[in-house]
Amino acid sequence: MGVNLRDLIPDKAKTIIEDLKALRGKTVIIDGYNALYQFLTAIRQPDGTPLMDSQGRITSHLSGLFYRTINIMEHGIKPAYVFDGKPPEMKAKEIERRKKIKEDATKKYEDAIRRGDIEAARRYAMMAAKLTDEMVADAKKLLDAMGIPWVQAPAEGEAQAAYIASRGDAWASASQDYDSLLFGSPRLVRNLTITGRRKLPRKNVYIEIKPEVIELKKLLEALGITREQLIDIAIMLGTDYNPDGIKGIGPKKALQLIKAYGTIEKIIKLYKAEFPVPPEKIKQYFLNPPVTSDYKLEWREPDEKAIYELLVEEHDFNPERVKNAVQRLMKAYREHIKGRQMGLEAWFKR
Repeated sequence: MGVNLRDLIPDKAKTIIEDLKALRGKTVIIDGYNALYQFLTAIRQPDGTPLMDSQGRITSHLSGLFYRTINIMEHGIKPAYVFDGKPPEMKAKEIERRKKIKEDATKKYEDAIRRGDIEAARRYAMMAAKLTDEMVADAKKLLDAMGIPWVQAPAEGEAQAAYIASRGDAWASASQDYDSLLFGSPRLVRNLTITGRRKLPRKNVYIEIKPEVIELKKLLEALGITREQLIDIAIMLGTDYNPDGIKGIGPKKALQLIKAYGTIEKIIKLYKAEFPVPPEKIKQYFLNPPVTSDYKLEWREPDEKAIYELLVEEHDFNPERVKNAVQRLMKAYREHIKGRQMGLEAWFKR
């Protein structure tokens, strides 16, 4: 889930994107697990049942990945994905917490179905959503068929995305979580994969969700702190590596404290706070996470046959819809990626 820095982000540090065409020509590295979970929870039947093929295998994540990636490309954006590797040991407590939440939600979903409470069933089904290794493998297979590059991170995907963006190989990282800012991404794009009209939980109210770009440099300047101090604030609020944070400290209080005392070490003594993992160890992980430079962001012409075999023949997608979507994908590739790549190659040959 990551740390929630939303209440600390001033308007001057973020830009609301009214039209995705504003990101035309930009390479964005997307947190794959984060995006797949969004598709898995959002694309469901009214009672919360996910989309499935004739063999009962969940396909919501593939549907979202396929159609949303095409939409992103049609706006001239060059998407790439990064996938989580092995999580650090200090994340074990958070992983166990999430597992317990899903187990409880599964029981509540089954109870809601028995009661005929469709709204509650959908809510708990979303909370119980699980992303399996097989589902991730299918997602990577689909991206390969679409000609979209993806990177396997050695550990945290957001750390790898931040690294790629910090090297200038991508303009920004994209995720709903704020952690990539802590890992040093120069820009974070939020809401990229969920843009559009969305229903508020437990309310019959719909809102329009628009992408936003948060710039790390502007954020630090606006708050008057360093990246190391931003990490200290995150640790006080609670990260994946210390979910509980410091009791009684919210975003604004954390900012006041870090400005007054400079570092979290002094604040810990003041509050007599205890941590399952030493704060310095957490900070060093954000500053120097395991990443790899062994990657290539290369976009290829989509393989229509491979897409059809995976989605239609293997997972029972509607043939006509897939055919139409592939035509859109081909057009987007040729207009926004192939043409640009050929232009660059011609320029370098001068």
